[in-house]
Amino acid sequence: MVAYRKFAYVYDELMEDMPYPEWIAFAEHAWSETSSPRTVVDLGCGTGSIAIPLAVAGYQVTGLDLSEDMLAVARQKLERTSQGTRLFREGSLQLTRQDMTSWTLPEQVDAVISFCDCMNYLLEEADVIRTFQATWNALKPGGTFIFDVHHPDTLRSYEEEQPFIWDEPSLAYIWTCERNDERNEIEHHLTIFAREEEAGAGLYRRFEETHIQRAYDPEWIRKMLLQCGFKSVSCHGDFSWNAPIEDAARLFFVAVK
Repeated sequence: MVAYRKFAYVYDELMEDMPYPEWIAFAEHAWSETSSPRTVVDLGCGTGSIAIPLAVAGYQVTGLDLSEDMLAVARQKLERTSQGTRLFREGSLQLTRQDMTSWTLPEQVDAVISFCDCMNYLLEEADVIRTFQATWNALKPGGTFIFDVHHPDTLRSYEEEQPFIWDEPSLAYIWTCERNDERNEIEHHLTIFAREEEAGAGLYRRFEETHIQRAYDPEWIRKMLLQCGFKSVSCHGDFSWNAPIEDAARLFFVAVK
């Protein structure tokens, strides 16, 4: 699967309405209920929209992503922040390319987060388990692993509500979906038109990307976390600390080592 290459450079414009502050608020609330971390790993950090604010807030953050293009955009964003030079100098934010199924760091960390449905990009159960185990290995005792996933029904709603259209002066896309019911897997097809500023008004560059996601049964996720060694696991719905209701679109898991 080819994903997050050219798309990386228009990602932030398309995702400008994503609730990044809510993800950060959920993590900090979870940490207040468990233990406040100093060192944090952001698995699937993308363009740094969560990792950078956490570093600015004083956490020691390592952002990991498989896409070098997404990491390149994150570095550009960091350089543009008012505190970018200080964060670089102090090493408050490290960005590195790693596979989340086998990631490692020289020292164990206090907390790991993975938001914006990164886990749904793991298409095989074995890869999910490998990610859980790698994360458990990288955490200090008492450390927390917080992540979100699409509820299985969310993928069905994507299929039912497609196609999705975005049409703005600088950017447009057509997004269609095809779902595999047996695997509860969905294939997103994006055709994107990005305006070429250097080439003059009215000229757009077209490119296409395919993204595949799979949803997993929440109870299976909980069991696998426990099997990998986490001593407690809780599940919450849609940025709330409450237990998920039936129509929750996004599930949050908080696992403590």
